[in-house]
Amino acid sequence: MIQRFIELGEGYSDIYELIELAKANHGRLQHMMAIHTKIKDKDMTSLVVVLKPTDPGKFQALYICREGIPNPHLLPNKRFDLFAQTAESLGKQIIELTVKPSDIYNEKELYYQYLIGILRLNHYILPLQ
Repeated sequence: MIQRFIELGEGYSDIYELIELAKANHGRLQHMMAIHTKIKDKDMTSLVVVLKPTDPGKFQALYICREGIPNPHLLPNKRFDLFAQTAESLGKQIIELTVKPSDIYNEKELYYQYLIGILRLNHYILPLQ
C-alpha cells in the first residue's frame, strides 16, 4: 500500500480544487480532515481530502492544502466554511487533529511521513502492509 500526500498549495484559490476533488471522487471519498497547528505564534489549519485506495494498485491519495488557512475555531473564515459545507453535502464529518508544524522538519517529505504515522495510529488510514 502506497499512501502519499499530494500538496495542492496553501488553501487560497487551490481550496476550490480540493473541494472539487472531494465532489468528483464522492465514491472514493474516505475522510475530510482539518489538521491544526501553530506556526510562529499563528494558529493555522491544513485541509485534507483522503480517498480510498485504488484497486488494483493499492495507492491511497491524501490531497492537502497545507497550513494556509487560519484556525477556524479562533478566526472564522469563508474558506473553511466552504470546506465544511462540502463535507456536509457529501455526508462526511470533518475529522480534526492537532499536530506539530511542518517548519520543524528539514524536508516536507519527513513532515508527511509524520502525518501518515499519526493517521495510521488513529486508524484513519490502513496500517503499513
